[in-house]
Amino acid sequence: MKVNKILNNNVVVVKEGQEEIIVMGPGIGFGKSKNDVINSEKIEKVFVMKDEHEYEKFAEIIRTLPEEHINLAESIISYAEKELGTKLNEHIHVALTDHLSFAIERIQKGYKIHNKLLNEIRALYPKEYEIGRWAQKLIEEKLHISFPDDEVGHIALHLHTAKMNHLTMHETMNTTMLINELITKIEERLGVRVEEESISYQRLITHLNFALKRAHSGESFHDIDQEMLMMIQAKHSIAYKLAKELADFLKASHQLFLPESEIAYLTLHIQRIERATKQ
Repeated sequence: MKVNKILNNNVVVVKEGQEEIIVMGPGIGFGKSKNDVINSEKIEKVFVMKDEHEYEKFAEIIRTLPEEHINLAESIISYAEKELGTKLNEHIHVALTDHLSFAIERIQKGYKIHNKLLNEIRALYPKEYEIGRWAQKLIEEKLHISFPDDEVGHIALHLHTAKMNHLTMHETMNTTMLINELITKIEERLGVRVEEESISYQRLITHLNFALKRAHSGESFHDIDQEMLMMIQAKHSIAYKLAKELADFLKASHQLFLPESEIAYLTLHIQRIERATKQ
């Protein structure tokens, strides 16, 4: 492989045919010039970015951001792909690196970071969150800074979004924010504070996530026996009324439709929340 462009001491661009490929490795670009042959044994990562816009953004990130931040992001991505057992979308190399570098800069300047969706992220994406915790320890060890749990949540969101064939970051954020809004409405209506570590909360979060995905995609919902529906309406009238209010809110504000069966199942989850907070 011959050097086409040098981005920094550890990253160069090579050309194979008409395709430009970014390769990374310690010292791979040190002392090199265009058309020099690189040592293939030093290559640790190879990026073939088919999207030219993504390629240009990644090249710009490598040229402008601290190498230490880039190396941290790449270590996190490699670990995540191994733990999740899947290849992440190539955009993660741009999105996570850019976000991580900006977060580190803010922390070092003493700015506080708050992630109001942290509890929902932790419950919805537990694998990604645990990888974020691993990244937290790595960053603190390498940079000697206190990396907050709020940022662990942001890393988890980036990783979840980057799974191949998954939702965009915008869609993931919208769903998570909507779940947060629904939980807040339940707490306000019942006059309770939901315990994030409780099984009732975990089940409610999971149920809302799948319900919203089905509503977004137009998938069919599970049916419910009419007699069972009437029993739920009568026995848990307060919880049912709240579930109906949430369904009406989703329809009016987000054009998402929940059928009677789904409102009934949501009623049971709300009832569990109410019962758990009174014990």
